[in-house]
Amino acid sequence: MADELMRDLAPLLAEDGVDINDLTDIDALNQALQRAVERRNMELFTPVGARRDQAIALLMLVVAAIADDDTKRAGILLDKAQPESPDDSAPEVSSCIGLALGLLDSWLTGQDSQAPVTLARDTRLPAGHWFGQRAAVNVLALARKGRAFQSLGSLITRQGSPQLLAGASLTLAAAVLAWSGTEGTEVGKLLPAVIR
Repeated sequence: MADELMRDLAPLLAEDGVDINDLTDIDALNQALQRAVERRNMELFTPVGARRDQAIALLMLVVAAIADDDTKRAGILLDKAQPESPDDSAPEVSSCIGLALGLLDSWLTGQDSQAPVTLARDTRLPAGHWFGQRAAVNVLALARKGRAFQSLGSLITRQGSPQLLAGASLTLAAAVLAWSGTEGTEVGKLLPAVIR
């Protein structure tokens, strides 16, 4: 696994002038590694093209299931997210998390002009016991400050990717439900307009 990670990071390290086959300056290597990991994480958690389309499709289905109070279906759908999908045939966990957190930051801080002005105040997590609920509490608090996406590292460290995926999805659903209630628009009609 370490070899694979170094192969992935090698081009990013090379941009900083670090040759992984000639490691003489450990301090320079550590600084370059930190920058390379940050860039790699940005690539993973900021999906584009087919990766983004897959994440959008899955999140729309999960939010609809949560809106229907169908925990079983939401769980089955979340299980479809894969750690990696080299051929873009499946939604990736990182893409779904990154997309959800980015949308929440934008919506709940008023950066998205379509979002209701009161959305941050009106968003409440659904009642009941949900997988990822603890992560959702943290995500909601951070997103209201516009800091959910930038807190990815600490959220994953504290919660783990499965909990964070579920929590981010639950929070996204809560925001969509609040948006739906504020505007009087059915969730099914609202989803394609706002999860994009």
